[in-house]
Amino acid sequence: MYAILDVETTGLSAAGEKITEIAIYIHDGKQVVDSFESLINPEKKIPYRIVQMTGITNRMVAGAPRFYEIAKKIVELTEEKTIIGHNVNFDYSFLRNEFKGLGYDFQRKTLCTVKLSRKLIPGRPSYSLGKLCNDLGINNHARHRAAGDALATARLFELLLTIDPNPENLKANGVKSGRNRSLTENLPKGPGVYYFYDKDGGLIYIGKSINIHDRVLSHLNNNLHKKAVEMKDAIDEVGYELTGNELVALLLESAEIKKHQPLYNRTQRRTFFNYGLYSFTDEKGYINLKVSRIIDRLSPLYTYSSLQEGKEHLFNLTEKFNLCQKLCGLYNTQGACFQYQIHQCQGACSGEEQPENYNQKVNMALENYHFGDDSFFIVGQGRNDDEKSVVKIERGKYTGFGFIDPAVLNNDPSMLHECIQPQQDNKEARQIINSFIKKNSGIEILEF
Repeated sequence: MYAILDVETTGLSAAGEKITEIAIYIHDGKQVVDSFESLINPEKKIPYRIVQMTGITNRMVAGAPRFYEIAKKIVELTEEKTIIGHNVNFDYSFLRNEFKGLGYDFQRKTLCTVKLSRKLIPGRPSYSLGKLCNDLGINNHARHRAAGDALATARLFELLLTIDPNPENLKANGVKSGRNRSLTENLPKGPGVYYFYDKDGGLIYIGKSINIHDRVLSHLNNNLHKKAVEMKDAIDEVGYELTGNELVALLLESAEIKKHQPLYNRTQRRTFFNYGLYSFTDEKGYINLKVSRIIDRLSPLYTYSSLQEGKEHLFNLTEKFNLCQKLCGLYNTQGACFQYQIHQCQGACSGEEQPENYNQKVNMALENYHFGDDSFFIVGQGRNDDEKSVVKIERGKYTGFGFIDPAVLNNDPSMLHECIQPQQDNKEARQIINSFIKKNSGIEILEF
């Protein structure tokens, strides 16, 4: 028996994101015999880019059950069954993490229809669910919704069964392959940066993760894209450096990629923070904000890795500081914006709100994302219980990071300056730190 499932989530990382929808189809090897689907309240805000992709809004999940309320149903439905999914590690990792938060060790056998498709119907230009279903004539009228994708996966699985009625025999090259074990068995499950080397000792990729072991394993089981397969086949050795926390991992990864420029980070180098937030004052005296591609001759107020990330940031600012979506480049109209009509904008777009009052709100919003001339340390978890990590900002510039003994820190805080390993200040590093501060309100900041 099989449990064919799909989940929609608030993001891509199971460690920090949550499930917003789940669909499960129980399959006896011939047909679907039972099903279950539900929206799930993730107890956190769904990012704008995810809402655009899935159509699942915060309002839709507000009254939905929380995961713990349907956890028993999921356990009962999947018990003694093999979980099947398209790129099943993604769905399974989210389920495992949700159950882990409840103190329950959820474990099931898994089978991936991406891997099965590559084995049984080789030579396809793409093995993404959407393109594969289009090629095979499988209809999916609810793409990026759990029920639509799970049912499409069920139909794909049924087609694969006609080619080989015993698909689980094809799992030999999966997670437990000898090569994968040898490359990952000594890797830590903590945060840090990892390095992939080829057989000639050349550095081909640098990445970061809050769980190095599991992230490297996901690379070794990634068959979704030609480049991913090409890279994993070239990996001969894996190195790593623990950082103690995600912030230092992000900063080290950024610096290392810039320094070494590995072959398979080329796309990453091209797309790092290609968009910026700019401001200008219009003829009526109102400060306008706009996200666009980086303009070489201008310095952006803030930088983003994608246009969607920038727009999501602006949507958050408009909501939090009651700004006008039209003046933030998010609502194109000749007259007043829609938010004014529903009383969520105070009328800057129609001249009702005075420029002085509106501009003050804009400046307040922007102040939250600048260091200015501030000097401070961000103190976080170290690589073990006997140290703390330290990131230093001096007069608005990132100067580096290091590690310090908590006892030394308590006795002589001035030693914080001595432990810092100098690093290059750049827009990417400041963006990483800004974003981290924004997302982690409880971090320890020491001003100097």
